[in-house]
Amino acid sequence: MELEIVQRAIRGDHQAILSLIEMDEEILYRMAFTYMKNEQDTLDVMQDLIYKALKKMHTVKQQEYARTWLVRVLINCCKDHLRKRQPTVPIEEHHLSGWVIYSDLERLLEQLSLSEQQLVYMKYFQQLKNKEIAELNQIPEGTVKSKLHHVLKKLRKYAGEREDWL
Repeated sequence: MELEIVQRAIRGDHQAILSLIEMDEEILYRMAFTYMKNEQDTLDVMQDLIYKALKKMHTVKQQEYARTWLVRVLINCCKDHLRKRQPTVPIEEHHLSGWVIYSDLERLLEQLSLSEQQLVYMKYFQQLKNKEIAELNQIPEGTVKSKLHHVLKKLRKYAGEREDWL
């Protein structure tokens, strides 16, 4: 059933594209929220994803990478949205965000760069394999392993420095 939906989506069937997105909607939404940090921006990014998928899904060459392609498009939508938003965010508003209370894990993850957060999210929340992460980020699999090692080491250091977080 899923294979048939993917094939129809790649052929440009809009209903199949929407069905494919719906299958992974929760994962895609959580990933977008990780980047955007608020519901409205997350919904805007999801809308961009749907638009781009409807326009460009036919460019996917291999059906086994259709879902990977959707994640990649989502990440690019998030990055584009953040780039557009960045200059307009007043400095005061940016500093006030530090007062918001997050869960312990969120506070730890916020110590990481956006790319490091993305890596942790893909590996441990989406449970992607290193090879899939490498394909999504267009980097060698060994680089993914190395980056994960360094990110986990950094998280352990932060957690050790701030024992009250855990």
